Amino acid sequence: MGISLSSARCEEIKKIVVDLFAQYGVSCVPVNSFELATKMGVKIVPYSAISEGKRWLLFKKSEDGFCLEKNRGEWFIYYNDRKDYGRINNTIFHEIGHIVLDHSEDSELAEKEVKFFAKYALVPPVLVHKLGLHDPEDIAARFEASHEAARYAYSYYQKWLQYGGTEYTSYEIKLLKLFREVA
Repeated sequence: MGISLSSARCEEIKKIVVDLFAQYGVSCVPVNSFELATKMGVKIVPYSAISEGKRWLLFKKSEDGFCLEKNRGEWFIYYNDRKDYGRINNTIFHEIGHIVLDHSEDSELAEKEVKFFAKYALVPPVLVHKLGLHDPEDIAARFEASHEAARYAYSYYQKWLQYGGTEYTSYEIKLLKLFREVA
């Protein structure tokens, strides 16, 4: 079955995402991982910018992307620019998650955390609710998410509603204030 995140850890990660958006002035939909990474000072490098002779090393590391700290505090995210935008945006958020959550090594727990981080950053359920989106297709179109990510986001939104989502938490209220122009 593997490792699962506690609800307390999920709440911490959601607060981290919202605080990050507030810190860097992220306030529009679709949420753009390139914008956030740039504001954070993270350098973003497409695989195609690397010479063909060395590009195979990138694919060996990951088909999608990865992050690397070259000097203390100098972060780079390398990503496969042959993927569609929705997948790339998710990959960049995934790697931002590794940086922000201060993961120093690969582990099943670290991967669970960054997958949750990326899912929440890409499509926060409270924004799905505010925008009145009713299905994965609406989510994919409005958030420029891949169809796979939109299906996961819709499922997560349904669970959010089921467990009292419309009784907003303090971080959801903060997020709604950030995105007040959305709708």
